[in-house]
Amino acid sequence: MKTVALPDGTQVPALGMGTWMMGEARGRRAAELAALQRGIDLGMTLIDTAEMYGDGAAEELVGEAIRGRREQVFLVSKVYPFNAGRRSMPAACERSLKRLGVDCLDLYLLHWRGDIPFDETVAAFERLQAEGKIRRWGISNLDVQDMQELSTVPGGGRFAVNQVLYNLTRRGIEWDLQPWCAARHVPLMAYSPLEQARLLPQPKLAELARHLQATPAQVALAWLLRRPDVIAIPKSSDPRRVEENAGALELTLDTDTLAKLDRLFPPPRGARALEML
Repeated sequence: MKTVALPDGTQVPALGMGTWMMGEARGRRAAELAALQRGIDLGMTLIDTAEMYGDGAAEELVGEAIRGRREQVFLVSKVYPFNAGRRSMPAACERSLKRLGVDCLDLYLLHWRGDIPFDETVAAFERLQAEGKIRRWGISNLDVQDMQELSTVPGGGRFAVNQVLYNLTRRGIEWDLQPWCAARHVPLMAYSPLEQARLLPQPKLAELARHLQATPAQVALAWLLRRPDVIAIPKSSDPRRVEENAGALELTLDTDTLAKLDRLFPPPRGARALEML
């Protein structure tokens, strides 16, 4: 499994699993559990979830999937912005830990920016870290200006990752956010790397994938995985799709293929507001 280094030197899988919209339907639960467990078997041991997903249902699903395998998993969850205060964050973290059935998160993220000042949020993160509830913290959906502001508060530069929307059709971060993070050795975690499967039916991408004897999903993921500082977290409720996603690790895109992808999905030509889903 290819890995990406976090700022503290910890190596994490470059290809993990997301859980947005999982755990919400009883009829899908068995397949979702099987998908997460198959991903762990294949080395996709970074699992991302959030208290927001299904009002905690995704965390409960993940907790069931990793039971007896906690030490194999790098576990990520996210806190609502309105729960990111000195008093509210510890309570939110405890609820997440309980749903997950664990005593510590490997990484805890601010889901997006809210009204609580950054200095209060950082202080809450650091308290949880000191208490052993989380091993490290990071942010999600923060643009360059937010990152710069965060870095000015005490302890605000100690974020481990920034989780953002990034895929072939959402390349705006390449203009400024990605270079800013790369210069500080902060990885990006790409959510919706397949644009919630909307990328897959595109005829020209499908044609290119056939030429490479791969699938569109594998090409789109391999395009992200070629970068040394990007962690991709596709979500799938089907073990077969998880196996397909894992196949992206075996796919190398040459310069000609990358140029074709640039023509199909052009990089940004100027600064853009950070996109979110």
